[in-house]
Amino acid sequence: MNTIAILFGYIMVIVFALYTFFCFTVLIGNNEERKNRIFGRQRLCIFLIMSIAHILLYIKTYDFTVIIMYVLQIALYFFVILIYQIFYKKLSKLVLNNMIMLLATGLFMLERINMEAAIKQLAIAAAGLVVCIFIPVIINKFKYFDRFGWIYGFVGLILIAVVYLFAEEIGGAKNWIVIKNVAFQPSEFVKILYVFFVAALMCRVTKFRHIIVVSALAAAHVLVLIIEKDLGGALIFFVTYLFVLVVATGNYLYLAAGLLSVGGAGYLAFQLFSHVRTRFMAWQDPWSIIDAGGYQVTQSLFAIATGGLFGLGFGNGKVNIIPVVESDFIFSAICEELGGVYGLFILLVYLSCFIMFVNISMKISNTFFKYTSLGLGVMFIFQVFLAVGGVIKFIPSTGVTLPLISYGGSSVLSVIIMFSIIQGMYVLNKSENEILDGEEDGEER
Repeated sequence: MNTIAILFGYIMVIVFALYTFFCFTVLIGNNEERKNRIFGRQRLCIFLIMSIAHILLYIKTYDFTVIIMYVLQIALYFFVILIYQIFYKKLSKLVLNNMIMLLATGLFMLERINMEAAIKQLAIAAAGLVVCIFIPVIINKFKYFDRFGWIYGFVGLILIAVVYLFAEEIGGAKNWIVIKNVAFQPSEFVKILYVFFVAALMCRVTKFRHIIVVSALAAAHVLVLIIEKDLGGALIFFVTYLFVLVVATGNYLYLAAGLLSVGGAGYLAFQLFSHVRTRFMAWQDPWSIIDAGGYQVTQSLFAIATGGLFGLGFGNGKVNIIPVVESDFIFSAICEELGGVYGLFILLVYLSCFIMFVNISMKISNTFFKYTSLGLGVMFIFQVFLAVGGVIKFIPSTGVTLPLISYGGSSVLSVIIMFSIIQGMYVLNKSENEILDGEEDGEER
């Protein structure tokens, strides 16, 4: 059985390599028929990877729930692909495919680790995918998103501040609302309001006095998250604001000042919070405190090293040894069972998403949407950097989730909303370009 798992693991790596290859080759040229063929091949790759993973998992467990989960996921993904393409003929098929591929990877890994968590994740993802079908419609119909910048900012700040009064502490951070054993993080949704706030105010005025006021409100968000000990979230908010600010003003001195601020804030956090000191020491030398704060990091490194390039085979690892493997350290489990090469391809798929986000930002004419797409892109890819960097000991662990893959209903739902907003802007940009092309053709006639 182990040999079969290893053999099919190689096949999964090869198929995922093809999928990743298509992510970048599809960007070459403007032949729509060729691109549609590539998107079709990507979807075939998704189907094959999902099928192989569930076959192996069923053979390992003989749990009929695996079959039910497989059928439900296949039905959901085909439904989403069909409905999205019916409603939005101009949508980005690459963004849609990548979202489905990452969700699929997360779900079959969660089935392997914790079936109950996988069932919850599937239910939340399904609800999010269905509801978010309407987000691109709203973006195309409502033209005044850029008029509510201060409202976005103050509503977001009030939400995360109020949460602190009623939140429970989980994993060192006091930003979780728990209702009847169901925990969620409101800050995951405030991320989107925060990007809207920054984009709306930066697209109007970039004078120094205006920037000081906007920066004060942005800093208030970060300060509240620090008080809640959500240092990963605070860092994501800060870096997102910094990059949008630099692009909007063209002043790279802000970038230098921001990097110095990060260093100072990191030093203060080290002095103030014990769990930050523990994570920093675990990053420096986890082996010396392996029985205490370094246990999680060392087990993560053991798992990645054990998996090697091509993994032990799906279902063959000992992934449950790693604490909170289903959320913060799921990338370690992927590398142990499917290999470091598979993990690398996941990072390339994330990079493909980021390239599309930035591409939309560069092409769209509406300044608010331009900065929104950039902000969401930076927020998305920086979260990936923090999640993976902590797992491989490149940086201290920050406790953030891997987008669309890690267990966490709040995280998955917020990222699906982000992708839907990006789709809305992509469709809007396509429509505007077609109108402009039509006007140019009319003038030539």
